[in-house]
Amino acid sequence: MGISLGVILLLGFLLVSGAVRVLREYERAVVFRLGRFAGVRGPGLFLLIPMVDRMVKVTMRVITMDVPPQDVITKDNVTIKVNAVLYFRVVSPEGAIISVEDYYYATSQIAQTTLRSIIGEHELDQILSDREMINRTLQKIIDERTDPWGVKVTAVEIKDVDLPAEMKRAIARQAEAERERRAKVIHAEGELQASEKLAAAAKVLGAEPAAIQLRYLSTLAEISTEKTTTIVFPVPITLLEGLSGWSKKYSESKPAS
Repeated sequence: MGISLGVILLLGFLLVSGAVRVLREYERAVVFRLGRFAGVRGPGLFLLIPMVDRMVKVTMRVITMDVPPQDVITKDNVTIKVNAVLYFRVVSPEGAIISVEDYYYATSQIAQTTLRSIIGEHELDQILSDREMINRTLQKIIDERTDPWGVKVTAVEIKDVDLPAEMKRAIARQAEAERERRAKVIHAEGELQASEKLAAAAKVLGAEPAAIQLRYLSTLAEISTEKTTTIVFPVPITLLEGLSGWSKKYSESKPAS
């Protein structure tokens, strides 16, 4: 009699322990009663009918998925490898369990095929320079395809773009040529500005002969402060002008031989 009572108590304990379920705040249970959907339970404490109810646990937290590297041919026929990271969460537990066999695997496959398709529609320069636009496009398309499963894609980020070695060298040469072009343009702009300033200074000096004398004396002062063996004999500008005029008159009066 005592053994039978013990067995009954043990069976009762097992039935009660099997009927009581406790889920965390971020977990939900999709309950099936005799194979039919009976509702979503959780979080917290709830009961299941032993031998009748079955549950499938689903997490509601954001899931981070690595999209493996994909071999892609860009629009300008460059073969590259691209990988990405996908952030998504389940917003409808019953849809994630009933509508698709394995929502995690299905989302991964959709992400891979969409990544290859979208990258193949863009040229290499656009992929390298406009990732934000491509990320938004990927997120929108993948989210639309996973929405019937109760899966919400919150973000997609391209991680790495692996280029062939010859393409890396070509890009390096292009960047170097661009830097040289900018340096030449900056140098030419500097020369243009300097020539404009010199032309303006020449006009001022030409209009005021005394300014030329002051500039001449300033140059002598600068030379005298330096340690140099150069000897400078100051000659008045007016004297040079007189010699130039005398030489011109002499050449005109000299008879031709």
